[in-house]
Amino acid sequence: MTIGFTPHHVSEALAGACFAADYRSARARFLAAAACAGARVDVFVDDGACAPGGGSLTTDVAVAGPADATAALLVVSGTHGPEGFVGSAAQVALLDALAAGVAMPRVRIVLVHAINPYGFAHLTRTTENNVDLNRNFIDWSAGAPANPAYAEVHAALCPSVWTPEALAAADAARLAWVERNGHDAFVDMTSRGQYSHPDGLHYGGRGPEWSNRTLEAIVRRHLSAVERIALIDWHTALGERGEPFFLCFNEPGGPGWERACNWWGRERVETRGGFGGAARPRYTGLLFHGVQRYAAQADLTGAVIEFGTVSNDDARRALQADRYLRFGDGAATDALRAALREQVLEVFAPQSLAWKRSTLGHAIAIQHAALAGLATWR
Repeated sequence: MTIGFTPHHVSEALAGACFAADYRSARARFLAAAACAGARVDVFVDDGACAPGGGSLTTDVAVAGPADATAALLVVSGTHGPEGFVGSAAQVALLDALAAGVAMPRVRIVLVHAINPYGFAHLTRTTENNVDLNRNFIDWSAGAPANPAYAEVHAALCPSVWTPEALAAADAARLAWVERNGHDAFVDMTSRGQYSHPDGLHYGGRGPEWSNRTLEAIVRRHLSAVERIALIDWHTALGERGEPFFLCFNEPGGPGWERACNWWGRERVETRGGFGGAARPRYTGLLFHGVQRYAAQADLTGAVIEFGTVSNDDARRALQADRYLRFGDGAATDALRAALREQVLEVFAPQSLAWKRSTLGHAIAIQHAALAGLATWR
């Protein structure tokens, strides 16, 4: 049965009620919504990191629905720091629906808020160790996968000086590499994850991050008895502005893939867009893979769901700016640092009301389509 979805109408008031201005207020809204919905709350404190200006950082989990349910919806926000604003808004909207008595199927609902609380609070995509959390869920007992080509372009991707001349030289070196090796190779090499340069882009780490270990604890505590899991991991940047872009990591053509197509539309799940004409990267260490491993007893269907913001070139520049703010030459003025942080925020969490209304409308419908799919999945 094909379910599909039509975007929910989102008023200015609803967008304002669901979207927060910063990590602290996002957490407060999530916890308040969980309380109103009667959800059980689990709090995990990241003892290895602090909020800006001090204070604790937490990943908070709201659990609703029957304890003996055999199917569950798992929704994760904040895997990439500031991308958590839209994910948080979607989670708050779902909790508000529960509080309002909207009919739900007999499933467990597990909402993981700010799985990367350091990145969310500090407005950086990576963790406190500069780890791209969505490359950290490899099987560490088998060792990190190799990506030797990354070393060839690391300097071009990660300029240590932020001047027009330095950026132009870095771009020229990058384009020369693409000319020699091809666009597909560049997209794959830069996106799939690298484990050799701790100060680089898409760095997967040297072992499981706190957020990785925390997600394992969450899954084992709240999902160890379920047989079927629908996973949504909210992200931003890829795709058309304000529109959802689906990255399903079930086996193409397999039961999970077909199920995702039925829930959300084959034309969305099987899109070839998003990478400037290149093939999809061979991602390693995705959160999706981690959930598969931690809930090995269950069948999993799900996706990373992005909301488009800017062009791929502008998104890459924002990644470089985010990295420069942590590892740059130290010559940046306060004004430049503020401008770069604003650039990063605008790419991964646009402040446009129209963007917020569009993305939240899609997110509400996507979550309810997954719930409807769970109700008929046997």
